[in-house]
Amino acid sequence: MKDDLNIDLLKRLCETPGVPGREERVRALIEDEVQGLFDETYTDAMGSLICTRHPRPKGDSGSKKTSKKKAAPAKGEARRVMLLSHMDEIGFYVSHIDDKGFIRVNPAGGFDTRNLFSRRVLVCTSGGDLKAVMNPGGRPIHISSPEERNKVPEVKDFFIDTGMPADEVKEKVRIGDYVVMDEPLIEIGTKVVSKALDNRFACWLGIESIRKLHKGGSGHSCEVVVAFTTQEEVGLRGAKTASYAVKPDIGLGIDVSLACDTPGVPEAEAVTQHGKGFGLHIQDASFIANYELVDQIESIAKKKRIAYQRTILARGGQDGAAAQQAAAGAKAIGIVCGTRYIHTVTEMIDRRDLGAARDIVAAALAVL
Repeated sequence: MKDDLNIDLLKRLCETPGVPGREERVRALIEDEVQGLFDETYTDAMGSLICTRHPRPKGDSGSKKTSKKKAAPAKGEARRVMLLSHMDEIGFYVSHIDDKGFIRVNPAGGFDTRNLFSRRVLVCTSGGDLKAVMNPGGRPIHISSPEERNKVPEVKDFFIDTGMPADEVKEKVRIGDYVVMDEPLIEIGTKVVSKALDNRFACWLGIESIRKLHKGGSGHSCEVVVAFTTQEEVGLRGAKTASYAVKPDIGLGIDVSLACDTPGVPEAEAVTQHGKGFGLHIQDASFIANYELVDQIESIAKKKRIAYQRTILARGGQDGAAAQQAAAGAKAIGIVCGTRYIHTVTEMIDRRDLGAARDIVAAALAVL
């Protein structure tokens, strides 16, 4: 499919390991990518990367070198618009290594264990990444009973096998090392498939929408702050602290959402459908979007002929809620991308929706 989407960046983001609390490798990748796009960047105490772009007159891309600051900039006169894009992916922390060298783990984020069978994983240690496999304990199909085959194991039932002798495992792996799925990004048809699209999609969008705004030279009167946040998968933690520091007037929560336009799910529960544009996210369990902002973004999408769909998610939450509730509060909305098979290694986004999300964020920042 011919388009101008930077899929190579998305691939590098998705394939870089980073569970809640260990996002530093993703952050380093992003820091390299955003050079020249922002006026100031700093990393806060929670590990979130806060990038600020000052207002620009029309025709001024402001392509000066990014500077780094150790403290958050003071709030100025311009309206401050904050994009919140979390860097973490669901994964595990090593919690035990037994006498045979098998590794037990504790989850960092929500898993449906039906999707954990027979997975290739990376055990990320201070000495390097170790390839391994994950399986549940118990008898294989050839010698198991029907009752055993019907049981859905819990996370505590799974173990990781590195293929190494026990003494070597204990020498290389420590309690507190982390584990992620080991699957590459692939392109099939009009889709992109990968682990960690939740939420490296948003990191991609936080970079590519600013790059489009930067290259377009349309200028913007607002101060743009893109926060690449930490620990969203365990409770919006990085977004909460970042939002209190930034104190935005408007918060745009950037995240994936469900696309259950697949067999076995009623149409009323689909949330979004692939190929119908970005999701204008109105409500979930964590926040309700500002209705004026919903109308404004919708108006921009119609004017620019950017495909979109209104979305409501019955459960779940996202970083936009943190921006809305920080300090004295902010107007907030979610810009999402419908994703099939969330929290698996086959997360899938339609390229057309990916492009629509980038285009609406760039267009909105030019006028907010």
